[in-house]
Amino acid sequence: MQIKLFNTMSRKLEVFQPLTPGTVKFYGCGPTVYHYAHIGNLRTMIHNDILKRMFLENGYDVNHVMNITDVGHLTNDEDDSGEDKMEKGAARDNKSVWDVAQFYLDEFLHDFDDLNLMRPTAMPRATDYIAEQIDLVKKLESLGYTYKIPNDGIYYDTSKFAAYGQLTGGSLAGNRAGARVTFNDGKRNPTDFALWKFSPTDTKRQMEWDSPWGVGFPGWHAECSAMSMKLLGNHFDIHTGGEDLSRVHHQNEIAQSEPITGAPWVNYWLHWSFLVDKSGEKMAKSKGEFLGLDAVRKRGYDPMVYRYLITLGHFQTQLAFSWDAMDSAAAGYKNIIRRVADILADKTPGSIEQGVFDTWHDRILAPVSDNLKTAESLVVIQELLKDTSVNAATKRELFVFIDRLLGLQFIDRAEKLLAQENITAPDEVVLLAEQRIAAKNSKDWAQADALREHIAALGWAVLDSKNGYKLVKKA
Repeated sequence: MQIKLFNTMSRKLEVFQPLTPGTVKFYGCGPTVYHYAHIGNLRTMIHNDILKRMFLENGYDVNHVMNITDVGHLTNDEDDSGEDKMEKGAARDNKSVWDVAQFYLDEFLHDFDDLNLMRPTAMPRATDYIAEQIDLVKKLESLGYTYKIPNDGIYYDTSKFAAYGQLTGGSLAGNRAGARVTFNDGKRNPTDFALWKFSPTDTKRQMEWDSPWGVGFPGWHAECSAMSMKLLGNHFDIHTGGEDLSRVHHQNEIAQSEPITGAPWVNYWLHWSFLVDKSGEKMAKSKGEFLGLDAVRKRGYDPMVYRYLITLGHFQTQLAFSWDAMDSAAAGYKNIIRRVADILADKTPGSIEQGVFDTWHDRILAPVSDNLKTAESLVVIQELLKDTSVNAATKRELFVFIDRLLGLQFIDRAEKLLAQENITAPDEVVLLAEQRIAAKNSKDWAQADALREHIAALGWAVLDSKNGYKLVKKA
């Protein structure tokens, strides 16, 4: 099936053409493991996962690399100033930097698994690739792209790279004029960035290494270029990240990579839009209080509901998060699960009708292959559920495919629902349910509601149906 993706570099929708037929190599910027991931971070991970699943369902082999930043990411991304986020996290938690990195990486992977995200092919940590980052800086130095600021670090001279700013449609002059950076007196240009930072002379860092320029640590941008070249080669298909990374981090990656690899270093750039709160403000860790997936769990939501909420939007559009939106998503998700459970429970499913399967398969895959339009696929899925001409066996097989494509675990949740429904309710609960039916028949709605609440207090839910009711053990 033809695949189309919106390329930030060209600012248009393009037909995907892989560098190697049948193979996709893509790099997605991963977490800085100094704190819990917030749900905005996790939105980008869900989009990465859907991208990967879409390629797999189209028959591609996928080599997906996601970096783990555990050094060099300073609190001010735009002018390479402030504290190292990892050192700051260690001071906050009263742990070593190494322990902080491992703890928050483990927590991140817990969220990853709860959201049913496929693990990347490789998850390199910046601290394991120091030699490669030093080698990158040495190559840029030999090509004349670097200079030294005493007591600060080795910097990249963006005036030497004519294409700087091209990713977002600017030029170097435009970036200078509109730069949202503090002008460091040692910098030749406001957009210049650190490749290697010197350790401070008055304090000792927990993470620092010897280099040809002195003891220090790599700049944040260096890791992505060094690790992607090592693991994916000098040219690869796709680079992804949050939309905020397009303006500085990814511009800098291109600037430090293409003098070495040649252009284009990456063929397609995809940027995921922000998750915002009701006021329209971006959700970010730097704002202090933020929502992690644990807050979603503690509110009683299945993490799949959050994933479902993300699939209802599109990656090029900012998505407003609220608990009301989560309630609406939960209702929609549970409705699909109920319908899938009924399909699984069908005692006369028939046999798979291959032609029917193929038609619906392509209708569902086509929107996702067209710039990841997951919401349009969900509309087709609702049509499938309502189509009584498609037998249960064919629908079951289609939902196996749907779960592979969207990762929403409809079948898993439907099987769990059926298991709960197959638990025999105690006589006391059955008696209350029968009394509730009698109350409803007598139009005594207050008594019927009171009996429902009594049943719920005993750990059961009563579900009305055209055939009467079902008693379901609450999870």
